[in-house]
Amino acid sequence: MNALAAQLVPNSKREELLATPGFGDIFTDHMVTMRWTADVGWHDPQVGPLAAMPMHPATMALHYGQTIFEGMKAFWRPNGQRALFRAKDHARRFNNSARRMAMPTLPAEDFVAAVEALVRVDGAWVPPTRGHSLYLRPFMIASQTGLGLRPAEEYLFSVIGTPSRPASLEPKAMRLWAAPEYIRAAPGGTGAAKCGGNYGGSFIVQREAAANNCDEVVWLDARERRYVEEAGGCNLFFVESTSDGPRLRTPPLSGTLLAGITRNSILRLAQSLGYPVSEKPITLDEWEQSCRDGRITETFACGTARSIVPVGHVVSAHQDWPVGDGTAGPVTSQLHQTMLDIHHGQAVDDFGWMRLIRTEDPTE
Repeated sequence: MNALAAQLVPNSKREELLATPGFGDIFTDHMVTMRWTADVGWHDPQVGPLAAMPMHPATMALHYGQTIFEGMKAFWRPNGQRALFRAKDHARRFNNSARRMAMPTLPAEDFVAAVEALVRVDGAWVPPTRGHSLYLRPFMIASQTGLGLRPAEEYLFSVIGTPSRPASLEPKAMRLWAAPEYIRAAPGGTGAAKCGGNYGGSFIVQREAAANNCDEVVWLDARERRYVEEAGGCNLFFVESTSDGPRLRTPPLSGTLLAGITRNSILRLAQSLGYPVSEKPITLDEWEQSCRDGRITETFACGTARSIVPVGHVVSAHQDWPVGDGTAGPVTSQLHQTMLDIHHGQAVDDFGWMRLIRTEDPTE
C-alpha cells in the first residue's frame, strides 16, 4: 500500500484538535480502501487522502443492509511508537460478521496490514494523553450497483480513524434504561455480528432512554424479556460480594449478544488479578434485588469505544434502583486503570495484546 498525497492538517491545528477530540467528530488525513469482486477477489489496496465516497443511488448496501464494521484503538507509547490493541482478534470478529452477512472474508493478515498502514501514515493523530486513543473504524459495504434481493458481487473495504477521548479519566457512572418491550436480537439472528442494522434498530429506544435522563439502554433476551444481555453497544459485568472477596459475573455469549474484545480482555485480566469470574445469566429482577441487599456492589459496562464505565443507576417504567453508592467501585476502578496501563505501555503486557507500530509521524 502506497500513501497518496493528502492535504495535511497543519501541525498547530492538529494539536489544537487533539486537545479536545471528543469522539467521532474529527478524522485523520488518510483512509485505506480495498475492493473485492467475485471474479478477482480482493484487489487494489490503497492508502489515500480522506475523501467522500461517490455512490450510485442503487448501491446495494443502501437497500439491503450488507454493511459490517469493527471498532478498535491505537495508543501512544512512551517510546514514541504507537500500539494496536488485539488487532488479530478484531480481524477474526470482522470475518465472523462477514460470514453471517454473506459477505467475503478478508485474510486476517490483510486486515491487520490495512489498519497498520493507516496508523503508520497518520501516527501524529494518536493523542499522547493517557486514556485518549485513535479510534479506528474498519468497515465493509456492498458496493455493487443494482436492485435485486441477493448478496452483492462487489464490496468495498475501508479503514478510517478518529482521535477520541473518554468523557473523563474517572468516568461518570451511567444511568441505564430498561425497556422490555423492545429487543435488540433474537436467537438465529444477527446479534453476534457487528452489522449496521443492529445499531439502527436501537435508536428509537435510545431516544426513550434520553427522555428519561438515562445514558444507555439495557437489552433483555427475546424469549422471556427477563434476562440481561448487554447495554447499548457494551457488555455488562456485575461485581458480587462473597465471603471470599469480590467475584465477577457476566451474561454468557448466546449468539444474541456481541462477543466483545474488551469483555474477553476483562475476563482474562480479572483472573490474573485474583478475581474469580463466571459467565452466568442474570435477570433484571435478580440484578435489582442483589443491588438492594448488597450482593451486587458494582456494575460496569465495557466496550472498545467506552472502555470501562461504571453503572450507577438502573431505571425502567416500573423499576428504579441505585448500584452500590452510584460511583465507580474499587474493582471497576482497578480494572480500568490496569487496562490503561497495558494500553499505554505502563505495565507489562503479559497477554501479548499490544502490537507495536513504527509511524511516519512528522513531529518526531
